[in-house]
Amino acid sequence: MKTLLWLQAAGCGGCTMSLLCAESPGLFEMLEDAGIRLLWHPALSAETGAEVLALLEDIAEGRQALDILCVEGAIARGPAGTGRFQMLAGTGKSMMHWVERLAPRADHVLAVGSCAAFGGPTAAGGNPSDAVGLQYDGGLSGGLLGPGWRAGGGGAVVNIAGCPTHPGWVTETLMLLAAGEAVALDGYARPRFYVDHLVHHGCPKNEFYEYKASARELSEIGCMMENLGCIGTQAVGDCNIRPWNGEGSCTRGGYPCINCTAPRFEDPAHAFQETPKVAGIPVGLPTDMPKAWFMALASLSKAATPDRIGRNARADRVVVPPTLRRPK
Repeated sequence: MKTLLWLQAAGCGGCTMSLLCAESPGLFEMLEDAGIRLLWHPALSAETGAEVLALLEDIAEGRQALDILCVEGAIARGPAGTGRFQMLAGTGKSMMHWVERLAPRADHVLAVGSCAAFGGPTAAGGNPSDAVGLQYDGGLSGGLLGPGWRAGGGGAVVNIAGCPTHPGWVTETLMLLAAGEAVALDGYARPRFYVDHLVHHGCPKNEFYEYKASARELSEIGCMMENLGCIGTQAVGDCNIRPWNGEGSCTRGGYPCINCTAPRFEDPAHAFQETPKVAGIPVGLPTDMPKAWFMALASLSKAATPDRIGRNARADRVVVPPTLRRPK
């Protein structure tokens, strides 16, 4: 039986809300089937006060084994490196203090969500709380624990980035660890089983993308890359391959992908719903696409756009159905 402790640091709690939407299996069924015992979660557990303080002290002193530590939310180091911008209620100690004490006791440490991984929205807007991720500060290796830090099992912090993170990304990581399997990671220590995909993969707007038939306003069903800031062709994640609750994703809901699995996505230096351009060409091109090729293909694609696709792109629903072809 593996043990799991969950801490909520500086963030909105949205990753826990997303995790509760896990399906096939649900969260609690997954924990039971995987042989994981939840020692404590601040929103899901009944224990509070002295019970929790005793548990934390037992883990910190080595009297209670801890296999997996999950941290949701960034670590607020302010003011002046004290961490007292976020105190763990009832303990008299900062959340930063507890993470620094408990992380070395865990065999595996998971940063759940982009705040815990990189600082995320908690670090946006000048970062007045001096918030950082567990092992990254934005895109720079470091963070609270330092670049060379390793958990008891020998691995770096696993960054299950996303805002919020997909419930399947969390449950799959936990199941792999519970089974004693290694979790393959990319260059930002994110699990490769979801970051080896692009948000573009499986996007329902791909037909419009192929012809560069673009929406100009939200609620139009055309591709949002050219005018509305969508960077799903650059953002990693299998959001459109396994959407939330079997149906939902940002682009499926008509909103542009803002690359929430990446460091510093929270400060893009432009409005999320705008596409920066130079001479009419989007600055951010699809991953691995040379600019000259993109310009040539875009020109050809637009010239070849069928009337059906062009008209539908600028509408809020399908106004021209596919041509009805009768068998010969």
